[in-house]
Amino acid sequence: PTECFLSQPEEKQESTVKTKRRKKKKISDILEKSAPKPGVPEDLQNLLSQHFAENRSVIEIEELKLSDSCFLPANDLTHSFSSYLKEICPKWAKLRKNHKEKKSVVILVICSSALRSLELIKSMTAFKGDCRVLKLFAKHIKIKEQMNMLEKGVFHIGVGTPGRVKALVEQDGLCLNSTKYMILDWNWRDQKLRRMMDIPEV
Repeated sequence: PTECFLSQPEEKQESTVKTKRRKKKKISDILEKSAPKPGVPEDLQNLLSQHFAENRSVIEIEELKLSDSCFLPANDLTHSFSSYLKEICPKWAKLRKNHKEKKSVVILVICSSALRSLELIKSMTAFKGDCRVLKLFAKHIKIKEQMNMLEKGVFHIGVGTPGRVKALVEQDGLCLNSTKYMILDWNWRDQKLRRMMDIPEV
């Protein structure tokens, strides 16, 4: 009887140890709880100052700050992509007509993945009309091909990922002097529920 009595509390101890182990929180668990809300200028301003804080002086960071006047109203999540573009860019027909420069675009849309870029290109058909749209991402498209296309033709809208856009700008394949609008696909979440600014590489 004493042996039986001794073996029971041991079993209990094992079971309590098992329940004490906590589940490791994943980023998708945290993001799942945060409701989708429209991005505000402050989000990007904070992100920029955090990014440059490590390797820039206080004066340089002050110069890099974007004022609120640089921002147009964000999509309040009631608009489709086409209707949002129509609202922020009412003079699109005129801008499109006057754009004759090669190696540049009037509207640059930046999103987190190639698949999302294709999705946005499809959803802007009502807005773009007959203007030319260029895919600026790495999936199945070589950077040399994109540079050749930009050199030879006139494109009005560029839709792509931060990595490829950065590479094109650094290699002088894309000039941003005639870019009037830069749109960040801020609120969209991928399969892991990450927004563009939740991805460390971005």
